[in-house]
Amino acid sequence: MQIRSGRTTAPPSLDSLDANIIEILRTNGRATNQEIAERLSVTAATVSARLQKMEEGRVMRVVAVTDFSAHGYNVIIALGVKVQGRAVGDVGRDLADLAQVLSVNVMNGDYDIELLVALHDFSEVQRFLFEHIAVIDGVTHIASGIAVDIVKFEFNVVPL
Repeated sequence: MQIRSGRTTAPPSLDSLDANIIEILRTNGRATNQEIAERLSVTAATVSARLQKMEEGRVMRVVAVTDFSAHGYNVIIALGVKVQGRAVGDVGRDLADLAQVLSVNVMNGDYDIELLVALHDFSEVQRFLFEHIAVIDGVTHIASGIAVDIVKFEFNVVPL
């Protein structure tokens, strides 16, 4: 079951060929249909049809991904945000508009919203918290944690 914007949708059905195509593209997003077909012993037309079906069904999408440091981001912080006096979803959308925010998650727990934020250096943390997060209407409390090491950061499966 998938949940998107409060809607529940049936899970897509992927067979081993679909999974193998996705795995090849994870390793090399520039692989051509012909290259994929040769590796999987199928025709390029079959690969093309499968890719089209998966893209139309919102099962997968090929995108470019860069490393944080390639953009000059050297600090990753996780923020817990408590909201009061305003709809959590509205506050989340305002937070999502900030360029430094990589992820916004509406939560059930200690915090209403959790964020993953990338900054260039430590000198930006306080300014970002006070001048960008705290000023958003509805934000009543912010708790931050700074990543000292990234053990795993893998988004092979994401909402499309």
